[in-house]
Amino acid sequence: MMAIHKIQIDDFDVANYEVIAIHATVEDYKLAYLLNQTLAIQLSKSNCPIELQSKQGKSNFQLFIYEDEIQDVCWSLIENHSIITEENEVSIGIFDAIETRSYLLPEIKKADFILKIENNDTQFDSIEFAQKINQITQVSTAYPVDIANFKSKNNLIF
Repeated sequence: MMAIHKIQIDDFDVANYEVIAIHATVEDYKLAYLLNQTLAIQLSKSNCPIELQSKQGKSNFQLFIYEDEIQDVCWSLIENHSIITEENEVSIGIFDAIETRSYLLPEIKKADFILKIENNDTQFDSIEFAQKINQITQVSTAYPVDIANFKSKNNLIF
């Protein structure tokens, strides 16, 4: 007799990651470098940015990844905003391009970057890591974010 296994959508609802919002005015590669120094990780730029399709068009969010195989933790630094440029079909001139800002997590629009830490264990303290990030002089502020009630939390699945 064949056994039937049913998978419930709630089985995938548990987030096995922490999110830290970062406010900084530096370029993404500079922040990755500073985080590497401060947190003793090795973020490197991914060749595949995160792409999201919206009504306005396609957004590309730069991604930096570090997979710590010893501790089985994956670190991802992602831009929280991207600019979609649409051209006006009537006339193409210097002032006819329309720029629209798109957000990876629109619920925290003011955050410039998102640091996602996956497969963390129970000893992981996101507040402690946020405090270490706040010690970087180029960072205005960093804080842990509970994304359980965010509508856009599926944007972090990549």
